[in-house]
Amino acid sequence: MRCLLHHPLQPQSRLIRLQLAEKRLDADFVVERPWDRRDQFLMVNPAGEVPVLIEENGTTLCGFNPVVEYLEEAYPDTAGIPLMGRTLQERAEVRRLIGWFDGKFEREVTRNLLHEKIFKRFMPNAGGGPDSTAIRAGKANIGTHLQYIAWLTERRTWLAGTALSLADLMAAAQLSAIDYLGDVPWDEHEGAKDWYARLKSRPSFRSLLADNLPGAPPPPHYADLDF
Repeated sequence: MRCLLHHPLQPQSRLIRLQLAEKRLDADFVVERPWDRRDQFLMVNPAGEVPVLIEENGTTLCGFNPVVEYLEEAYPDTAGIPLMGRTLQERAEVRRLIGWFDGKFEREVTRNLLHEKIFKRFMPNAGGGPDSTAIRAGKANIGTHLQYIAWLTERRTWLAGTALSLADLMAAAQLSAIDYLGDVPWDEHEGAKDWYARLKSRPSFRSLLADNLPGAPPPPHYADLDF
């Protein structure tokens, strides 16, 4: 069976898990702590980063973008869902929004909250405890992104258009990791909350909602489909 080397709370790994599930592609999920710099892992990916996808035939894909693109090209319409969009315009919009949430959201929110509150606890030489200034910035920044999600879904069925796409999965992967911390102000952003509830209730989300890191459990609402 194919294997995904990942970290449960890394948003990019979470996207691949969602993508595999939406395409109904089975995989073994193997947790890798990239900061441990294991020799065996570095032999697989010298960059020392997750996610890494290993197919049954030994084909190995390293890095978020190569894995996403490989899965879309190798299994373009599994389960009848073209996650990259059907037209050139749709694919361009999906890529734009992936860039928004993998870039802008990552910089403004995820690095300030997830890195400071979770990853620093486990990473050696991380530079001390959580940075309260960074955490405040992350909490202040998230509202803009939730407003943007609400704005998009007022005009479209899903973020990039009429169909579920990788744009939705990327945004949900980021937000689900922050929601694991309890730091998403859902009640202040009903439009984004309604969109996320639709994603959260999909079968593909079940494995994410079952995540529970030792010593860092999620808040009670995390796995609650009704928030």
